[in-house]
Amino acid sequence: MKGLNPFSRISASPTRPSARKATDAKFDVAALVNGPFGSYDQSAEEPSSALDEKLRQAYFWIVNYAVISPHYDVEYNVSAPQPIAFGDSRTPLYLPTDQSYSSFILLPVLTFAARRKCLFIGGPGRGKTASALLMGLLAGYSPKTVRRSMQHGHPQMTVADLIGNPMPADLMRADQESDIRISWRSWLDMRVKIVDEYNRIPTRTQSALLTVLGDNYAEMFNQVHECPPAAWYLTANDDQGGGTYPVIEALKDRIDVVVQALPFNPRFLDELLIRIEEGVDPADCLPEALQFSETEMDQMEQSIRAVVLPSELRQRLEFFASQFEFSEYSGQQFEYKSKDTSRLAGVPRHQLAMLENGRDRLADLGCQTRNGLSVRSLMSLVIYAKAMAYFRGNAEVELNDITQMLPFVLHSRLFADADAPFFQQPENAVLLSDKIGWLRHLFQLSCREFERQGRHRNDEVAELKAELDEGLEGLSLRACRKRLEKIERTLQRMAEGSKLSGAVHDDAMTLKYIHQRYSNYQRWLTSQG
Repeated sequence: MKGLNPFSRISASPTRPSARKATDAKFDVAALVNGPFGSYDQSAEEPSSALDEKLRQAYFWIVNYAVISPHYDVEYNVSAPQPIAFGDSRTPLYLPTDQSYSSFILLPVLTFAARRKCLFIGGPGRGKTASALLMGLLAGYSPKTVRRSMQHGHPQMTVADLIGNPMPADLMRADQESDIRISWRSWLDMRVKIVDEYNRIPTRTQSALLTVLGDNYAEMFNQVHECPPAAWYLTANDDQGGGTYPVIEALKDRIDVVVQALPFNPRFLDELLIRIEEGVDPADCLPEALQFSETEMDQMEQSIRAVVLPSELRQRLEFFASQFEFSEYSGQQFEYKSKDTSRLAGVPRHQLAMLENGRDRLADLGCQTRNGLSVRSLMSLVIYAKAMAYFRGNAEVELNDITQMLPFVLHSRLFADADAPFFQQPENAVLLSDKIGWLRHLFQLSCREFERQGRHRNDEVAELKAELDEGLEGLSLRACRKRLEKIERTLQRMAEGSKLSGAVHDDAMTLKYIHQRYSNYQRWLTSQG
């Protein structure tokens, strides 16, 4: 092995043979003879169809050679895996029956492909910065360029340190701010942006970072510098407020996904030994064939957005999201029955919980959380579900894509209520510290309730909304009145047939919206004679 670079190999065989069957390469006997390692001939496939395979090649190169992460926690199965129980807790270990992945590498790769924002959390020396650096190399930058452009948070970091300085001569001569030229920092123009230990940045500088991260521009002395679309990577030692400065909420909210660096497995010490003996840093050895041009990054993002989210899965997401914001005694008016209403008023949660004597607080999923889901959270979840489907070579999102991505997207957006009866159960107590496990379990419980209610077979509210979405043009006055009567009957039936819950509340609000649209149209028709 000495004298050879063990990190320069790329698999010649398909990483996922079943992916995109219509565009798979023809069977090659040479692949059987040469084994799994060889030279990757990018010209053998059309660029548009090869990008998802190239992305998987990049993932497997990183997970096998660059970052030691043998934690395959994003599991897929074609048949039910047999659990093997360990310990006094009888914790099951599952052996996936389909290609599965390490979240610590997968989520950054998906962030790169979809040009989103990823936060690494974990103790020092877990590989957070190293993983972020590799994402910069995938964009075609040299290791030296990526290292020098990385922003390192520290307590004295100023806005000028972050985005640029005004030209000294212009400060003396300028009659107005627009005459002052700014020497912008070069990292602003990169397609991969890395901010190390962002929770050590002063609050004022965080505000400047928010502008760049959230709106893709930097501003100083009324000068604006437009930044290109980019994948963002931020690191922090924890996500619970640790660090020199608390992270402003608006900046936290712009982060799409959170991934935790898991501990090093000492069984892989031999991998570190090779690096020491060969004097090799994997970051210096990324094969050129795995680097993506700006055009390819544009193509990937467009392809991810084009992945289809089936309506049945969208309805499951709608049902899931409806569980958490509702709070019956937070408001008198129907529209204001939300946790945010009582939060803004400063009313303690336990005070309202005492009034909910008719609610099954153990079974109701909304009782497990302190907040609901924002629009940005749902958009991030849809994007990452599409990115996961694209990465696996599929044209449509599958249920497991959502199940696997949801915990990482909602990690810092949906917060558990430690006082909830669900967490008082001994078997559920561990889920208070295992956020990924809790969120995945929460979605699975929601899916079971979705099926129990038969919403996958019959969803009257969805049908009424789809009817409205077809448009009002040409609808007669008589037909409009019939639809109004149907909405009113449906609302009456809902009010009599079930207790008020998050899903029922959102359905009722949707029907009120539809009713208002038809009512306005009816008045217009009547005014026309």
